[in-house]
Amino acid sequence: MQNHNKNGKGLQPCTWVWLIMMLLTLVTYFSDTLGLSNLAISLGVLLLALIKGHLVGAYFMELRYVRGFWRWPITLWLLLPGSLITLAFWLADRQ
Repeated sequence: MQNHNKNGKGLQPCTWVWLIMMLLTLVTYFSDTLGLSNLAISLGVLLLALIKGHLVGAYFMELRYVRGFWRWPITLWLLLPGSLITLAFWLADRQ
């Protein structure tokens, strides 16, 4: 049986990504639990969600191996709503 581990730390890259995503989820959870709420916290949570979406696309949908056009739909799908939500939060905060 071959060891397909590429990082030498005993875990597969997807396992590391999953652990990172769980850590980001805990950060998001505790930001709400501690009652932190302002524009910066909201945008930080949105940024963490976009990072997690990118990790899902890159590692679990294996888009990190894709070149050309097919890599962009997921990235654009994350950036477009993320940008619109950021704009909405920013405009609401200005009033």
